[in-house]
Amino acid sequence: MPLIVVALLLLAGVSEAVGRILPLAVRRPGMSRTLVASFMLAGGLVEGAVFALWPLTAWTLAELVLSSPPPGEELVWTPGLVAPLMLAAVLAFPLLGPFLHLLLFVGAGAGLVSPLAAATGLGWWGAAGCVAVAGAGLGVAVEAVRRLVVRISAAEARVSVA
Repeated sequence: MPLIVVALLLLAGVSEAVGRILPLAVRRPGMSRTLVASFMLAGGLVEGAVFALWPLTAWTLAELVLSSPPPGEELVWTPGLVAPLMLAAVLAFPLLGPFLHLLLFVGAGAGLVSPLAAATGLGWWGAAGCVAVAGAGLGVAVEAVRRLVVRISAAEARVSVA
């Protein structure tokens, strides 16, 4: 993966994390800046890793759907494919509109469909299904981890107050 793609994926991850963590930090004015910064950095790394895994997960699902290994090369992010994802991550801030954010993620996923279809020999709809299931699965997994972290940090906060 080219260094520019890695940088864009990490920047998208940090942007996505900032959009999710800043509203929490505003509602809890007593949080330390180092704690908020560490949450943003950790969240950005996780989000960036999830973004990086999206094409790989879609490729793996396509391999499961096909009876023989795909003839093409593995699907990877390119600067042209990651640009809509980057825009979606920048628009992750809740005040800028969750619907627009979701729409751009769908657009980034749609950008992955044609290269996946060409590389695997699946039809467009089959590739779209693989990309959608991969994106939804990764999104559900990240949301589960987010909720777990919030639950653990809330329990720690109650223990430290008592």
